[in-house]
Amino acid sequence: MLLAADVGNTNVVIALFDLGGPGGPRIKTRWRIATDPRRTGDEYAVWLMQLMNLEGFEANQVNQVIIASVVPRAVHNLTVLSEKYFGITPLIAGEGVAEWGIEVDIDEPRSLGADRAVNAIAAHSKYPGDLIVIDFGTATTLDVVDFNGAYKGGIIAPGINLSLDALVGNTAKLPRIAIQAPRSDSVIGRNTEDQMLIGVFWGYVAMMEGLIARMRKEIGRPAKVIATGGLAVLFDEQTEIFDAIDTELTLEGMALLAERVGRS
Repeated sequence: MLLAADVGNTNVVIALFDLGGPGGPRIKTRWRIATDPRRTGDEYAVWLMQLMNLEGFEANQVNQVIIASVVPRAVHNLTVLSEKYFGITPLIAGEGVAEWGIEVDIDEPRSLGADRAVNAIAAHSKYPGDLIVIDFGTATTLDVVDFNGAYKGGIIAPGINLSLDALVGNTAKLPRIAIQAPRSDSVIGRNTEDQMLIGVFWGYVAMMEGLIARMRKEIGRPAKVIATGGLAVLFDEQTEIFDAIDTELTLEGMALLAERVGRS
């Protein structure tokens, strides 16, 4: 089995995959823990080994490990986890034998985040034609992948929770609210909480619709929009801009990258 560790700014997601099957990599289970660069390899092991045992998995079933991280400080401790508890030198996505294997057609290719690169790999493997991949994370990213699988660039915007945190943190009287769809289609709120939710939620939908329209115009060809990340399903209920919701896209891109390395 493959153990894949996707390190985001907010959470680390660790998943187990079966590789080599006729349908491609198949995810078996996943776990999530808050990102903390100070968490040691031993601390990860205490958490992970218990969860693996609870679901009937043993450490000796893991024969490959891949790490994709946008938090550089976390890579060392996850490498310690892999080497000490699984006896495996992990693949680091984007480095060495685990280079992306796709064209990164931007001014500074080395600056491309690991999550965005593996999203591009997975999206191109699953969906034909030109693509716009939108990932709802701590930041919201919109990335263009052309019909040949080349990464052509994109957009980085504050995530909706970051926007809400900034609004609440920099005002004296506004309350903290949960991100959810507004209770009605009206965009004229009649109390403070509704007005905040309308501004944050519908403002975010309008931003996405506007940016995607501009991106499609610039691409000049039909482009499918693939959405991933925790809030993709919530927004999908309120807009028709997404052609597919694919919540496992990042992990699947990591598995495809590891599978390619294993075949080489």
